[in-house]
Amino acid sequence: MADERIRVGVEGAVAIMTVSRPEKLNAFDIDMLKALAAACDAVEANRDVRVAILTGEGKAFSAGGDIKAWGGMDAAEFGHDWVRFGHRVFERLATLRMPVIAALNGHALGGGLELAAAADIRIAERQVKIGLPETSLGMVPGWSGTQRLVARFGAQIVRRMVLGGEMFPAEEARAEGLVDAVVETGTVMAAARDYAARIASRGPAALEISKLMIASANGEDNGAAVEALGSILVAKTGDLKEGVAAFSEKREARFKGEW
Repeated sequence: MADERIRVGVEGAVAIMTVSRPEKLNAFDIDMLKALAAACDAVEANRDVRVAILTGEGKAFSAGGDIKAWGGMDAAEFGHDWVRFGHRVFERLATLRMPVIAALNGHALGGGLELAAAADIRIAERQVKIGLPETSLGMVPGWSGTQRLVARFGAQIVRRMVLGGEMFPAEEARAEGLVDAVVETGTVMAAARDYAARIASRGPAALEISKLMIASANGEDNGAAVEALGSILVAKTGDLKEGVAAFSEKREARFKGEW
């Protein structure tokens, strides 16, 4: 049975992914991470979807990892079953073929900010606060807080959040480049849908390739991006069609250098 704490709905060309554990400020446990990975697979497989919106239910976007979910783990479990697995799930979200908009309906803290950072665009309501409080618990960011966030936002702003424990209200977060737009309380989903419609009106193939190119330029997942772009290009060539036909017909291929 699907974990209903991660919901997926489709509105035309837009998929809406909702983290729904409001009583725990949408904090994640292992089963929710698994459900998020499954949701990413489902969204990716729907060829009608051109853009995805990620949001939270209730007063928080996400408070990150549920302390009760990882607090009793030993070092090996914590490192492998929690941190590395969560990192892979967030990477799955970051590398979806379509653009992803994070609609920050509430605070994005710790893993919640790492979740938002996996999106391409972030829109926050005015009351939202953003931060990485992990070191106050004696731990470090583990779901790409010192990696993807540095690549996307710069090292100094991450230092201020991780080392200094600074929390940024939405307007300051926008000024620092942590979010792209700030809207009034209660309006973030309307704003996200408007932006999603703007994205969805553009060429889906161009969007997908542009996302790969931007990620590569930013030093994110270079190997996969280059191989994906090369494979897309080769898949359209006459040479590939000839190679497949020759294999099926059990003959030697007669390549002509056809693009």
